[in-house]
Amino acid sequence: MRGIKMAGLVTLVAVSIGLTMSMTDARDTSEKDRMRGVISEIFGKSKGKRDQALRIAPRSQAALQYSYAPLVKLAAPAVVNVYAERMVRQRSPFAGDPFFERFFGQRTPGRSRKQTSLGSGVIVDPSGIIVTNNHVIDGADEIKVAFANGQEYTSRVLLKDKRVDLAILKIDGDEPFAVIEYSDSDRLEVGDILLAIGNPFGVGQTVTSGIVSALARNGVGVSDFGFFIQTDAAINPGNSGGALIDMNGRLVGINTAIFSRSGGSNGIGFAIPANMVRAVVQAAKSGEDKFSRPYIGATFSPITSDMAEALGMKQAFGAIVTAVVPDGPADDGGLRVGDLVISLNGLTVHHPDALGYRLATTGVDKIAKLKVVSRSSVKSISIRLAPPSQRQPNEEVRLTGRSPFAGALVANIEPQLAEELRLRGNVSGVIVLDVQRGSPASRYGIRPRDIVVAINGERIEEASDIVAIIEDDPGYWQFEINRNGRRLRQMIR
Repeated sequence: MRGIKMAGLVTLVAVSIGLTMSMTDARDTSEKDRMRGVISEIFGKSKGKRDQALRIAPRSQAALQYSYAPLVKLAAPAVVNVYAERMVRQRSPFAGDPFFERFFGQRTPGRSRKQTSLGSGVIVDPSGIIVTNNHVIDGADEIKVAFANGQEYTSRVLLKDKRVDLAILKIDGDEPFAVIEYSDSDRLEVGDILLAIGNPFGVGQTVTSGIVSALARNGVGVSDFGFFIQTDAAINPGNSGGALIDMNGRLVGINTAIFSRSGGSNGIGFAIPANMVRAVVQAAKSGEDKFSRPYIGATFSPITSDMAEALGMKQAFGAIVTAVVPDGPADDGGLRVGDLVISLNGLTVHHPDALGYRLATTGVDKIAKLKVVSRSSVKSISIRLAPPSQRQPNEEVRLTGRSPFAGALVANIEPQLAEELRLRGNVSGVIVLDVQRGSPASRYGIRPRDIVVAINGERIEEASDIVAIIEDDPGYWQFEINRNGRRLRQMIR
């Protein structure tokens, strides 16, 4: 999506933020209860659960004079600065120069420099577990966490997931750390008031206010994740990994990206919902180094307006089933090709990305209760979500030899891989996972996620088919690939 920028990729000197705070101190606990009492009086008494605050509009001029200060005092001590340092090797300007290579050889001397990225983080466990964005710490050699009182800690990475763009860090201290408690992000509604806390441009901890502008946003383009909270609270570079809190001072999201053509805030920011954050943190606590998504054994596509009209729906929403793996969880549960999933566990499914989010936050070995439109009738089915199946290493092949595919890493498209890569429709064949820089595959325009359909008129079903053709060395190459649903053909002699 054009104009999307990570909210943390700025190399400025930052002001440390945050405070160390004992959660076992009775006075601190009573102070928190007092703050929540003030918040409850301002924004309405809760009914049932604590986070089900009554939503009311200000009814007088006096009501507009209320302050967000109690919320900030409650949450700000648990928002920290995250500094990621990495050493970058710079290419010598004399590389490739025959004169210098004559005297210095092919290994022309270069130099290394330290590169620092700045972001924010949120402490979610008193033991020192911190959530930030993966793009803030990606490739870092050292990651430091700074508090407002000058304390600085070196952290270690417990888990990072590029697809969700979340990373879980750990710091160690003598006393428990202040935390922000989770809110149920699925209870958010468009129009709810939110506060964003982070360290934009390295100027120091900053608080901005706004509302929920939209929910279940996908196609943002900063990661494979497709279920963002959109807010108009000002979010700028350096805010990545910061907290988005509700009117009870609880975490509803992790600020991740902004839509901007200038690099500054245009009032369109995106945050990863707290329910996804909680699931990833739980995986890290369990000792996993990767967030495992449950396996349902089916692929889904968005519903079009024509499909919605044919089903008698007033609005196009949901995820239509395009393929079901035989004897998989979806097949065992009674899900069939052509069924339209409209809700999961009572929560609306707006599109396939929303379904993926709902499944991920439901968890492995849990029961997913789906409501589906099947052959003009609505029915409910239950599916037990399975652990992700593991692909065998020999199913991935790095192609070599004299061919335009040399340097490409390819794999057979099987259901689990299709689900991981979020491939739409009933696709088959061999997919390109990686292309080495400077390789023949790179020079001939082969890209990751390209699906090899045919070579020299032969249908490609498995990676071994490509290997066999390369070994035959045909002398000419005519191949067809599927790139994002478009068929591309190329001939090389």
